[in-house]
Amino acid sequence: MAQNKPICAKALVWFRRDLRTHDHAAFYHALTAGRAVYCAFVFDTEILDTLPRRADRRVEFIWHAVRELASVLRRNGGDLLVLHGRARDEIPRLAATLGVQAVYANRDYEPQACARDAAVADALAGQDIAFRSFKDQVVFEGGEVLTQGGTPFLVYTPYKNAWLKQLEGSNLQPYAVEQHFDKLAKPDAPAMPALSALGFETTNLRELKIPTGVTGANRLLRDFEKRIDAYAATRDFPALPGTSQLSVHLRFGTVSIRSLAALAHARASRGAAVWLSELIWRDFYFAILQHFPYVEKSAFRVEYDALEFENRADHYAAWCTGSTGYPLVDAAMRQINRTGYMHNRLRMVTASFLV
Repeated sequence: MAQNKPICAKALVWFRRDLRTHDHAAFYHALTAGRAVYCAFVFDTEILDTLPRRADRRVEFIWHAVRELASVLRRNGGDLLVLHGRARDEIPRLAATLGVQAVYANRDYEPQACARDAAVADALAGQDIAFRSFKDQVVFEGGEVLTQGGTPFLVYTPYKNAWLKQLEGSNLQPYAVEQHFDKLAKPDAPAMPALSALGFETTNLRELKIPTGVTGANRLLRDFEKRIDAYAATRDFPALPGTSQLSVHLRFGTVSIRSLAALAHARASRGAAVWLSELIWRDFYFAILQHFPYVEKSAFRVEYDALEFENRADHYAAWCTGSTGYPLVDAAMRQINRTGYMHNRLRMVTASFLV
């Protein structure tokens, strides 16, 4: 990656669904453009206050990842300012307090997140502070893989073929973040709030030994590398350890999608090729969300919104609790209720069964 000349005295990196330091686009660009770089994460009450349960594995997973991120930054001369409030308020306020000239963040594609980022950018502009965003959550954004007519792909297979063609001329080398840790600024950071201070309770995350943070993602990846060549043969059997189990780590960015795509692409095996196809599916659906944000709350083909369902409360309750009488569906639902995780094939089975 080309290095930028410093263009601002102080910069702030806003971590979100990218809870790592390695191969982090916004972090790299901030470190190569700024002379002193601060780091922050916000436990956003606009998200947290809408969650139905106070014992939420996602929040606890994020909390552990944030704690690990803060520890890594401290070991390298910086720190993490961990805030609790509305991100659209907290980030402009912090940027003004620190006196930064720019806020750096990786792009998010969900409609609510896009609206939040637009509000933050407007608030920062009012303070003469730049908001700079970068691609990090996907290999290719929606506008990078299009049909020959310049329109979005609506079907996966032609999208995949175009994606793979685009990959051949692309650079998947990791951002050399670690080379620039000397730019890290060490703020007077208060102690990270406890999970209980955020209004949440501990779950069975630790009891189940679910790996968290970058160390957890790396452990899972090392284990999967031993099994990746058999992925095509084992991935559809829920009782076998055939999948990577990295989905939640991709979701919250404790592993880099670029590093996973590079690993799969470089490996000459059927299993690795099939796994790469699964990563491409992920980019495809992000592209659909970018181009057609209405899919967040309605059918992709709008005519399907007119379909009528029985919507029987007792059927839905049986599905939720794993008591439908269909063994595979019930086992899958009991698994996710107990652990927060469900095998990929079972996700498709249970979702189709519900519909």
